[in-house]
Amino acid sequence: MEDHFFEQIFKNPQEQPNIPPNEVISLWAERLIQVLFPENSAKVFATVEEVKAYISVLELELYDIISSSCKLKNAECKNAAGQFFGMLPELYRVLNTDIVAIYEGDPAAQSRFEVVRTYPGFYAICFYRIAHMLYQFGIPLVPRILTEYAHSKTGIDIHPAASIGEYFHIDHGTGIVIGETSTIGRYVKLYQGVTLGALSVKKTLAGSKRHPTVEDRVVIYSGATILGGETVIGHDSIIGGNVWLTDSIPAFSTAYHSPIITIRNHKETI
Repeated sequence: MEDHFFEQIFKNPQEQPNIPPNEVISLWAERLIQVLFPENSAKVFATVEEVKAYISVLELELYDIISSSCKLKNAECKNAAGQFFGMLPELYRVLNTDIVAIYEGDPAAQSRFEVVRTYPGFYAICFYRIAHMLYQFGIPLVPRILTEYAHSKTGIDIHPAASIGEYFHIDHGTGIVIGETSTIGRYVKLYQGVTLGALSVKKTLAGSKRHPTVEDRVVIYSGATILGGETVIGHDSIIGGNVWLTDSIPAFSTAYHSPIITIRNHKETI
């Protein structure tokens, strides 16, 4: 092999901002979630002051992470760490609405403790809401690292730029895709395999509204695919399993797929 290949490999890390590994960034988010919801943590705080001190450490860690990533856009966004932790009570409040939605919307859920401890949907929502807050502060790359980590753990793919309202319920969740410009209202429930996607993936459409809007109190059952930035699912609607939609539907609608199913008793052929 020629020397210029080895030179290129050598120079690559030096030409990139020194952003911590994805595992370090994801571990920071894990630890933050464990502070908010200690059901998943063995750590016990003896006093309120210990909680404050631990959160201060997490803030400093976020500052270090953000300081590195901000170099990607040559912007001064390091103060976002303080802004993020200033909004921590609001993050906690919204995540608790998601717990309520999952617990009250799933007959199999025995307790809120079980939701926090075992439900992949809540895990993915936690990472999304943290990432979305950072995205709103203009932090590059880090929000996507966080949601892709949750994606790898749960099979639930939520872009950090998507806008999702309170009381969000993901049931089962595997295979869900929520695109960058999706807008989801309050009290929305998604089952596994739902896609909120774009009609086209042309690069020239970057920055445009490419993904659907789902209004309040909509239920979307497994395998449904809803595409297009102009597609609006009206509030209080139900989208059945395996439905394919590229057009808007009004409020209080029900959309369903009607397959032709043939059932034959094999004993008749014996």
